[in-house]
Amino acid sequence: MNNKLVIGALLFGAINTAQAADPLSAWNDTAAKSAIEQWVQNATQQDRTTFIPPEHRYVVFDNDGTLWPEAPLTFQLQFAVDEVKRLVPQHPEWKNDPVLSAVLNDDLKTVAASGEKGLMQLLAVTHSDMTTEAFSKRVSQWVDNQRDKRFGCRYDSMGYQPMRQLLDYLRENGFKTWIVSGGGIDFMRVLTNKMYGIPPEQVVGSFSLSEFSLTDNGTQLRKTMKGAFNDDAAAKPVAIHLFMGQRPVAAFGNSDGDLAMMQYTAANPDYKTFGLIVHHTDAEREYAYDSHPPASGKLVDGLSVAKEKGWTVVDMKQDWKTVFDPEKCAP
Repeated sequence: MNNKLVIGALLFGAINTAQAADPLSAWNDTAAKSAIEQWVQNATQQDRTTFIPPEHRYVVFDNDGTLWPEAPLTFQLQFAVDEVKRLVPQHPEWKNDPVLSAVLNDDLKTVAASGEKGLMQLLAVTHSDMTTEAFSKRVSQWVDNQRDKRFGCRYDSMGYQPMRQLLDYLRENGFKTWIVSGGGIDFMRVLTNKMYGIPPEQVVGSFSLSEFSLTDNGTQLRKTMKGAFNDDAAAKPVAIHLFMGQRPVAAFGNSDGDLAMMQYTAANPDYKTFGLIVHHTDAEREYAYDSHPPASGKLVDGLSVAKEKGWTVVDMKQDWKTVFDPEKCAP
């Protein structure tokens, strides 16, 4: 074989091998990727003063808008909307209710105007008065039968590929990855192990109390709306303390609702921490928003504090090669 061809083939193979070996191949080679890699190196090399022992390598991720999209509606809110439409034949009286009739007519402005009271009503008819097993089954059936209206993909295929790679990269380096989200804990737990490799016991979210009872077939937990805990904003550090028992060393979010969690993490007195904010700047491949989100995910104070604290701000359009895994979701 021609020597030039041999050399070319070797170089091509070396390039492909290098690309395949890159655990963050869905990230562009920008400052954001470099910051992640540098912090992980500093935290995992025992001869450095920045070393973090494995038993303290707890890192927390928001979910909506950080690991999967939250526009135009969060997945859970879209599930609730679809459930109302599915169940309305069994509840014709819903058509006379202002909030539920607005849902049936896709009048989400009226639903939004109803505020927290309207949201709690929507959750009450779609998330309570059933066993925990029945609720999980409903979520699974919804995932199997519904598709995102813009991209046409299954909801469980729409995790951000760069962030899934980041989760894997951190775990390969001895970090324990947690989700701390305003989303419902029972809703997320149906999906997070498959989508992110995060088991149910490492998912923290909003919840209400279930009721235990004995049945003819054994026991059951029945979902209620009692004792509701909204795991957002200042409640996130409270939930971290309650469920994790130690302060994280890194936090990843995308909105002002994640700011308290990130500040709590950054104030860890023992280790050099890391903070990262996903900034939605890509209207073509996903959505572009910060101060005026379609539904949730307002980001104003977070950008200001990130600059002050030296946190990494990910420009989705510039820093990510891909948004969704093209093998799972090719819009």
